[in-house]
Amino acid sequence: MFSALGIFLFGLVKLQSVAWNNNVEMNTAQQLLFNTRAAFKSGITLPVEWRIEQLNRLLDLLNENENALLDALHKDLRKPKLESIETELIVVKNEAINAIKNVQTWSKPTYPSKAFVQMIDSVYILKEPYGVVLVMSAWNYPIQIIFSQLVGIIASGNCAIIKPSELSPVTSELMSKLIPQYLDKECFRVYLGGIPETTVLLKERFDMIMYTGSSMVGKIVMKAAAEHLTPVILELGGKSPVYVHKDSDLKLVAKRVVWGKFLNLGQTCTAPDYILCHNNVVDSLIDELRKTVEEYFGSDPKESPDLARIVNARNFKRIESIMSATPKEKLAVGGETDESALYIAPTVYKDIQLGDPIMEGEIFGPILPVLAVNGADEAVEIINSQEKPLALYIFAKSDKVVQQLLSCTSSGGVTVNDVLMHAASHNLPFGGVGNSGMGRYHGKYTFDALTHEKPVVYRGQNFESLLSARYPPYSEKNLSMVKWMSSEKSRSCNIM
Repeated sequence: MFSALGIFLFGLVKLQSVAWNNNVEMNTAQQLLFNTRAAFKSGITLPVEWRIEQLNRLLDLLNENENALLDALHKDLRKPKLESIETELIVVKNEAINAIKNVQTWSKPTYPSKAFVQMIDSVYILKEPYGVVLVMSAWNYPIQIIFSQLVGIIASGNCAIIKPSELSPVTSELMSKLIPQYLDKECFRVYLGGIPETTVLLKERFDMIMYTGSSMVGKIVMKAAAEHLTPVILELGGKSPVYVHKDSDLKLVAKRVVWGKFLNLGQTCTAPDYILCHNNVVDSLIDELRKTVEEYFGSDPKESPDLARIVNARNFKRIESIMSATPKEKLAVGGETDESALYIAPTVYKDIQLGDPIMEGEIFGPILPVLAVNGADEAVEIINSQEKPLALYIFAKSDKVVQQLLSCTSSGGVTVNDVLMHAASHNLPFGGVGNSGMGRYHGKYTFDALTHEKPVVYRGQNFESLLSARYPPYSEKNLSMVKWMSSEKSRSCNIM
């Protein structure tokens, strides 16, 4: 993902060299964190009943302000209504409903099996919230990302300072008004601002940071967190490949890939970034991609109400520069642009090579390069030559081919014979690996990520004779007894 943060925040690693006066912002950030931490320390978030109440209030926020939220998304990204409801509101509502139904169970202590040495003890694990979480969200799905993460924050008993992206200003401003109207004002606070405000905020000590954005800025966030040994969850995107095997139904492939690629005009962290297609069928696939683009968006996609727009002029120019660096003879579909409307047509390039500029970084826009490969072996080789992606998509009828791609590559998640689906449900963990991120969330996985599992051994003030062998002065008899008490047994007596 790309953000204005990525241009400016390199200075964060040398905090003392920041040139502008940040006294007011620093005081504001410190006071905000101080007040939020005080709310957490009061214990208000600990009762599960309070958490359920807050989750229900979050549902009220979404239900009672649906039209305002949809309007904000349209103003920021010209996001179509169906896309906004499907990928933003429904996702969050499902997360909240799932948490309401299960948070009682999630929050209960768990009881592991006992080792032999613990036979006289009670042994259990308490679920303890970390404290104050900083949420640094992205502009491309500004409602889904913030509120999905907030569901887990509430369910796990944490508080939060929420930093929406300055690149989706209408949605961010709306959330800054709605969140304090519906949720606890002391526990959940919205912090608006751009790069200077974000830089100041990152100087503070949080108990967890959740960041969604580019790998470049993710590294800066991680460096800032390291100053305080603060754990992080980083969702960073990357170049997510699609492999299309020669046995695939190419019309089906085209329908599913075109939908997932041009959803939100390609501004999706898990969007297909490039296609590796078996060379026996690459020309037929490109033909199907062309037909599907016209079927979905008409002969002039610019007039379609079902295409979003590029978020701003800077990102438009970034994508346009990628197109300018790609030879025109490689253009297979689209290619039209209109900077005044922030419009770039759904575009497909053919005959792309690994060394081409279009393959250098995450595209994050409506451009789809297609590379011809000899088969699954070459596809695996190419995928493994790149940074580990956030997503991998495999289209093949042969289970042998699918299993080869699954076992021989590493990625944040995989969808077979479709796109995006592994990241769309609360029952699966979502996150990257390597350069595409660390940590995971969605559903119970968010609760677990934001919960310290505190082990407890509860021993009574008795049975001292069983423990006396551990005390000095030591003897061979003591050693024999300690070995017998402490060592795992090879048969059933090792669990009491």
